[in-house]
Amino acid sequence: MGIKVAKFGGSSVADGIQLTKTKHIIQSDPDRRYIVVSAPGKRFDGDNKITDLLYLCKTHMEHNLPYDQVFQVVTDRFMAVKLNLGVEVDLQEHFDKIKEQLKKGCSADYIASRGEYLNAVLVAAFLGYDFVDAEGLIQFDNKGRLMQEATDEALRTELSKHERAVIPGFYGTNAEDGKVRTFSRGGSDITGSLVARAVGADMYENWTDVSGFLMADPRIVRDPKPIHKISYKELRELSYMGASVLHEDAIYPARIADIPINIKNTNHPEDPGTIITAEYDATSTNVVTGIAGSKDFTVIAIYKNMMSSERGFVRRILAILEDMDINFEHLPSGIDTISVVVSNSSLDGRLDELLETFDRQLNPDHMETFEDIALIATVGHGMSSRSGVSATLFTALADANVNIRMIDQGSSEMNIIVGVKNSDFNKAIKAIYDAFA
Repeated sequence: MGIKVAKFGGSSVADGIQLTKTKHIIQSDPDRRYIVVSAPGKRFDGDNKITDLLYLCKTHMEHNLPYDQVFQVVTDRFMAVKLNLGVEVDLQEHFDKIKEQLKKGCSADYIASRGEYLNAVLVAAFLGYDFVDAEGLIQFDNKGRLMQEATDEALRTELSKHERAVIPGFYGTNAEDGKVRTFSRGGSDITGSLVARAVGADMYENWTDVSGFLMADPRIVRDPKPIHKISYKELRELSYMGASVLHEDAIYPARIADIPINIKNTNHPEDPGTIITAEYDATSTNVVTGIAGSKDFTVIAIYKNMMSSERGFVRRILAILEDMDINFEHLPSGIDTISVVVSNSSLDGRLDELLETFDRQLNPDHMETFEDIALIATVGHGMSSRSGVSATLFTALADANVNIRMIDQGSSEMNIIVGVKNSDFNKAIKAIYDAFA
């Protein structure tokens, strides 16, 4: 018998109906011994997430506004779930404690974390599993950084005492002052990954409302093919380029422990989903695994004669960006040219200032600026061993009348990134998908 850690997202635990589905999934496989839950999400369009309501309570409190009605919505929703599930849990004592902490001016992290806490209490009772609080186990330093090794040791020690347990996601504790601290993003996903590493899981299942990842954005490409298997490296490339996939922080603990991750659909548990593994699928005949991109970048092309022989030129570019607190995305270069690709959000309206600084400190012969650029990454391990991939990609874009403004390829030959006009973004992704799907 192996060990599986299963994390269920907000849509999977939104109400009694979804939680009943979740219970059937868990009970269908005795290897699913450790369960991580999010706070209840939206039940329908126009509904509110529990976490958002809790944040709203805190905001009202800070502005001396009544928050009782909002808090009552939260308590009513949890009480409705309790009645639907038929579990015997005294939720009122938890509600009273949370309300007391609100009056005392508790932190936003504390109040936001209570959605996961209350849901885990309910789910543990519903399953007949032990409840194990993440508080005191998942640890952060004073700067909010996860303390990986201390967390791993604490989780491993505590969970070894429990044959089956439910753990709330999203939060932990500041190791210095003992106060509740939440993850900045992907919190419950990260918690699941940390638990999987701590218990030495054979599989980390991430249950959500989609049947794994798709080769392209379904809002752009109609019925894109599913990705049945993907490597950590491919996923990282797609995630970095804007694909709505697991964040790198959520993958890391499982990746370093070489634990495969399976993305599954709570509403369609029979679907195979997507398996994320350390190694790429050598049996796959697909050249391209996925296509992803995002809009609103600016490309600054810098021209200078004999640039390649001028020592420290690139270092000075990076120093300027660092001084101005501007992140760069790519630095494709030639013998006498280099292009600096930055997101418009990172520029934050300081393009003229950046150009003036480049001109003053770099003394280039010429600079050109291309604004409103979209970046699209075509990703796949199969690209490195196949000839003609670039030709196929560029021909597809040319046939679609898409002008390429920038080309960049990593040394691993696992991706090709092209820059196109924002207005050509959807057209370009469709053309690339049709060429390789």
